[in-house]
Amino acid sequence: MTDTLYLAATSAPSRPLRIGFLGLGWIGRHRMQAMLDTGAIQAVAISDPSQEAVDAALQSAPGAAVCHDLDDLLSRDLDGLVIATPSALHASQSIAALEAGVTVFCQKPLGRSGDEVRAVVDAARRNNRLLGVDLSYRYAEPMQRIRSLLKADALGRVFSVDLTFHNAYGPDKPWFYDRSLSGGGCVMDLAIHLVDLALWALDFPEVEHVSSHLMSAGVPLESGDERVEDFAAVTLTLAGGTVVRLACSWRLQAGCDAVIKAAFYGTEGGALLSNVDGSFYHLAAERFRGTSREALGPVQDDWGGLAAMSWAKKLAVEPGYDPACQTLIASAEVIDRIYAGQG
Repeated sequence: MTDTLYLAATSAPSRPLRIGFLGLGWIGRHRMQAMLDTGAIQAVAISDPSQEAVDAALQSAPGAAVCHDLDDLLSRDLDGLVIATPSALHASQSIAALEAGVTVFCQKPLGRSGDEVRAVVDAARRNNRLLGVDLSYRYAEPMQRIRSLLKADALGRVFSVDLTFHNAYGPDKPWFYDRSLSGGGCVMDLAIHLVDLALWALDFPEVEHVSSHLMSAGVPLESGDERVEDFAAVTLTLAGGTVVRLACSWRLQAGCDAVIKAAFYGTEGGALLSNVDGSFYHLAAERFRGTSREALGPVQDDWGGLAAMSWAKKLAVEPGYDPACQTLIASAEVIDRIYAGQG
């Protein structure tokens, strides 16, 4: 959760850490493989209601015990648990693991509301356990380069941030469209990355004002509407006057698979994180000076598992509570305000 990526532990653990995996869909299996590739962990127990998903996971972890449920997993003397289940379960499952003395790496969102996220963070602190969340974009090397510019004040005073995440397809699981299960639509699914990127990159300034406009199938949603949004346009005003504008959507007619951008504009220059040629997987960073632009290093196409890898490496040397996870509450409260301020 800190700025430093723990991709190389300061000292090797005496044995691979015993990790359980709850939820074995594509992203759960991808994060498992990323952690296995670090050499720091062993997948000792797995669980998913889909036998097909279990069988696929066993290809990477043939020695893992197949567990019936969370309680079964927590009975296996685990060092950590990776959670990649539907969003409605994240907070309660994370708390159960932390209360059992097991560290947690959870898919986003950690909770469907600021209250849920705060309850998980409190459980991590109370039990002195490491808590990680798969906010993967901040770990991508192109974003790390932009973050370094910001930390060095190389862009001057940043007064504007523009953020975009359009997914041309949208989720394929029905629960994403049930507000009680998902917590919301594209804001909860995509804008959570954008809000986190902006606040993290700028060292989590206070958010003074939130204005939001949410739509479903091109029709504005009113406060209290049970439909989930498939388009959102949001403006955040930060302490000091910086304006953050973000837009996200599912199934937008964007002419490509995805549009992903995070642009930071300052008095001395700008910087842009963007996906390449509409890809979900290829990211690049550029620096702007007036009308000129330069690449900040090569395009990166293998970054999705870096947050998981970082958590695994950090767990090997620092399994206790990381106070930096308190910032998860700040981001979640902004998401609450986006939903409260719709209309």
